[in-house]
Amino acid sequence: MNWVELRARIAKWEDLHTEFKEWLPHKDDVAASLVAFANTDGGQLVIGVTKERLIKGVDDADAVARLVDDVATNNCEPPITVIQEVLWPDNHGPGAETTLTARPVLVVNIPKGDQRPYRTNRGVFYIRTTSGRRSASREELLRLFQATESLYYDETPLHRLSLSDFDFDSLDRYLEATGQRQLHGDPERLLTNWGLYRNGHPTIAGLVLFGREPQRHLPFAQINAARFPGRDSSLEPSDRKDLTGRLLDVIDQAERFLDLHLRVPHEIRGFEPEPKPELPKEALREAIVNAVAHRDYTIHGPVRLFVFDDRVEVHTPGKPPNTVDEGAMRAGTHVVRNPRIYARLSDAGLVTRAGTGIPRIIRLVKQATGRDIEINVREFEVLLTIPRTRADSAP
Repeated sequence: MNWVELRARIAKWEDLHTEFKEWLPHKDDVAASLVAFANTDGGQLVIGVTKERLIKGVDDADAVARLVDDVATNNCEPPITVIQEVLWPDNHGPGAETTLTARPVLVVNIPKGDQRPYRTNRGVFYIRTTSGRRSASREELLRLFQATESLYYDETPLHRLSLSDFDFDSLDRYLEATGQRQLHGDPERLLTNWGLYRNGHPTIAGLVLFGREPQRHLPFAQINAARFPGRDSSLEPSDRKDLTGRLLDVIDQAERFLDLHLRVPHEIRGFEPEPKPELPKEALREAIVNAVAHRDYTIHGPVRLFVFDDRVEVHTPGKPPNTVDEGAMRAGTHVVRNPRIYARLSDAGLVTRAGTGIPRIIRLVKQATGRDIEINVREFEVLLTIPRTRADSAP
């Protein structure tokens, strides 16, 4: 861009490909602008022009450029490559009256990204519009994934990570436990074939399943568990735990939490007492596994597991995919949101590929309690409520 082109752009003002800033805003705002351009059609962020369309310039163009580079590298995921140019004022050309100082203007050129969709390090996906930018809708995100041949979000590579961020011991233990020891030998190839390693980087599925420190990079990929005395979550919990680690470990921790806070009475059969859990462990496990397998990983919130005196609640981030509603869930409609995660849980014997999870929970809970579960599809989550045997009981 030259000075004449800059003045012409100022006269037209902001559009799909142009944004003006008087000075460099907060890093989060810069990241949002860069992500929006990269996710849409590319464009230019011009720094040093006021809202009144006057050229004010910047004090230290080199310092501003370094800050933009830092944001593009560290506040955008994956990092965005930008090209910056410094325009010095021409106070003698047409439109010279729009120039307030002799300071330069910084033009940040953002290409249309080839690794879309991009997001800020706060987890927000933006797109550019003719009037500015906005958060991408779920449908727009899906189109972005499809455009880059990445239909499913759990296949998204994490570009800051590498092969060394896998815990290969946990992979070996998984292969042994699932009877797949014949697959030992070339872990990189295996992870690639499973969709857990892509273009030199672990995917979201790869990190949560076999990563060294999943929550360091995806802090929301956990279960927050709490035991509330009574029936009201506004009360202080009597026990609370953040269940972290790799996904299979998180599932095991959730089961232990429920074992701790649900009754396990015994029935005398013959001469020996036999434990008879208050709620079927199979139903509880199914509810937990469904939550971590089908949650929306674009939402930066944990699965929540609450135990009350009269019920167990499982809060799963995100609405069900496509047009699945409560009725479809009860009927066993099977739409997999995270197929790479689901496949590995299936090999571990934790899910079936037949979509029978919710119907099985309904059947088992009715057998144990004589009551039905509740499914509440909310704007940003699905709430599954499992009644306890006696509404007035407590462990």
